[in-house]
Amino acid sequence: MSEPSPIAGLHAATAELDPPLAAVDLAALRANAADLVRRARGVPIRVASKSVRCRAVLEEVLGSDLTAAGGFAGIMGYSLAEAIWLAGLGARDILLGYPTVDRAALAKLATDPMLLNAITLMIDDIDQLDLIRAAIGEKVSPRVCIDVDASLRIGPLHLGVRRSPIRTPDQAARLAGAARRRGFDVVGVMTYEAQIAGLPDSNPAVRLVKKASALEIGRRRKQVVDAVRSEVGTLEIVNSGGTGSIEVSISDPDVTEVTAGSGLYLPTLFDAYRNLAPRPAMYFAMPVLRHPADGIATVYSGGYIASGPAGASRVPKPVWPNGLKLIGTEGAGEVQTPLTGAGHLAIGDRVWFRHAKAGELLERFNEVQLVADGTRTQVPSYRGEGRNFG
Repeated sequence: MSEPSPIAGLHAATAELDPPLAAVDLAALRANAADLVRRARGVPIRVASKSVRCRAVLEEVLGSDLTAAGGFAGIMGYSLAEAIWLAGLGARDILLGYPTVDRAALAKLATDPMLLNAITLMIDDIDQLDLIRAAIGEKVSPRVCIDVDASLRIGPLHLGVRRSPIRTPDQAARLAGAARRRGFDVVGVMTYEAQIAGLPDSNPAVRLVKKASALEIGRRRKQVVDAVRSEVGTLEIVNSGGTGSIEVSISDPDVTEVTAGSGLYLPTLFDAYRNLAPRPAMYFAMPVLRHPADGIATVYSGGYIASGPAGASRVPKPVWPNGLKLIGTEGAGEVQTPLTGAGHLAIGDRVWFRHAKAGELLERFNEVQLVADGTRTQVPSYRGEGRNFG
């Protein structure tokens, strides 16, 4: 069997382990991190923890204090409970990427000055302010950032994700003013242009949409930021972008930071991006259990379907040995996955896959094997540390 690099190194370093297992090629991850920093051109990169879900990998790019190192600064969390946990481990700059209605976590936030200083909540609705205030009481002033819809609208078409209801400068200013009057410390604005960051450069039409969207959000973001500043003064944070849109985000002088996370692992959804090096870092391995017919091998489990619209782009991809394909009538299964082109595989052999998305894979594994220079280090995922944040 021929073993293409880098899977050969992962395969050899984990040979004594029984799959299923997840492994990260640290050389690829470090090169991906360096490439993100190069693309950001000096603008700090906030790490999206949902796309990582492993404390050791967060430490790899942010340093042991989980705060800032080598062009990366801060974490974008996806849960207030997660943010509180990370702050307890040393992180001192956590921006929630989404609003929270976790009243127990909010009450805990209110009792700890360190947490209040380290964590910035995300808001896009006055009702969220009322819920937060009811949970934390009247004596504290939590930091908040306003999420502004960055989708592109052309007539009745909405191109992008459904996130914030805040879109116009007036809407953002009104929310900022309402937050200030209720005793909140408004420190930032976020725009996440998913229709740029989350779409591969698959055809000219997509590239045209991306270009039009970049022009539109660039103009509107400046107006929004100016309107919010007129209500609350200087902003610490103007956050934008994702792995696929760093170049667009940093072209705006108002942007103080960009966000990236998937670019560390580079799952299959990023294979068609023209501005990303083809350097996957995360894989998972499954063992061959049986041969139901000539040329077909069935591996254990493997049905790790990614979130998003159901379709072929969301299923895992067998990548080693070469020539393996999922069967259209079965796909990747809950407890078994048959593969064609597998006549050369023996019972007990491994098949290596890539996931469609980044951090989601680690909700399936308690441990991750970090491999560098033939040496393997086993570290826990969030799940392995007993941390499931929904």
